[in-house]
Amino acid sequence: MFINLKIAEISPNPDQPRKFFDEAQQAELTESIKENGLLQPVVVRPVEGAEVPYTLIAGERRWRSCKEAGLEVVPAKVIEDASEEQAYVLSIAENVNRSDMTIMEEAGAYADLKAAGWSPARIAKQFGKTETHITWRLGLLTLRPEVAEMVDKGQIKNNLAWHIAQLSPANQMVAAMRYVRGDFDSEAEAQHFANGLKMMEAQTSLTGESAPTAAEQEKRKKAKAKAKDGLGKAEEILIPLFEELGAKKPEDLAVILGDDLDRHVRVVGKIYSQVQAVRNLLSKAQGIQRAMQAEFNKAAAEVQQEATQKKAVKTQGGAKAEVPATGRAKSAVKKAAPKPAAPRTKTTSAAKSPARKAPAQKAAAPKEGEAAKAETAAAK
Repeated sequence: MFINLKIAEISPNPDQPRKFFDEAQQAELTESIKENGLLQPVVVRPVEGAEVPYTLIAGERRWRSCKEAGLEVVPAKVIEDASEEQAYVLSIAENVNRSDMTIMEEAGAYADLKAAGWSPARIAKQFGKTETHITWRLGLLTLRPEVAEMVDKGQIKNNLAWHIAQLSPANQMVAAMRYVRGDFDSEAEAQHFANGLKMMEAQTSLTGESAPTAAEQEKRKKAKAKAKDGLGKAEEILIPLFEELGAKKPEDLAVILGDDLDRHVRVVGKIYSQVQAVRNLLSKAQGIQRAMQAEFNKAAAEVQQEATQKKAVKTQGGAKAEVPATGRAKSAVKKAAPKPAAPRTKTTSAAKSPARKAPAQKAAAPKEGEAAKAETAAAK
């Protein structure tokens, strides 16, 4: 049913799937409401025992703008007996197809439903999406916060974001930062780089593989020479040929090629298809090569850091080794210092006393004057 409610009687939904509201769009909506009033009612549900009797299900942007526009009462559709889950589903349904709902907000909303026991197939059916769409959105939730923010801002597109989400947190930053700063000519190149990093993560280490045998090395050498020779011929023959044909007018080619024109169209189409496939293959190889280089640079930096730390520890260890020696020297000096002579009743004790102190006198060579005074005192 529809009723008019005071704005103060409505509270925002704490489980609202949307967390970001564009300030400029919010301001536009506020101005529109000031001029035309609220054309679409908000949707609420009653909450028994709550301080504020109604909670929003849908229309938080409209509710906010009504408050900013100075309205005290708003039209509302009240849904009785709606559970929290039903209210949440309705809230997602209202927002999921809006352009201003961010992709990460959408992913978070699906994740909440999945946590409540919904399968991706059920979620997809509920909101008119494909199951693949839901799965890909859920896959974005492994993105570290910094990368997720780049996705929300539109700096990283959805498909690339999914590929980056498959990486470790450290490599997510590597792939994201390189893409954002423009290291790749296309999104596809960035995807191939991310896939290359994923391959590197699947390996235990770049140096963990056994060295190739002499036969394998020779095989690789021949394959490299063959590929290089083939690509060289293509560059020498095909590029000049296509440049020459491309410079001609269609009417000239119709006369020059004559009856063979249809066959040449099919041949060039086949070449084009093969070139596209090979280009995609080379782009993937380039991504793997870049990932290998990034992994190598990372490993080299770690080795360098480890060596620096070991050197620092070794230096600190040497400094600590000198401290005990100094401590022992001071201890020896303290032992050499004369102690007040105890009263002696036997001549043998007085005779043995200097003999026991002899090592201490030797250790305290720098304080010969004090040792001599000690001997004189003992003689007396």
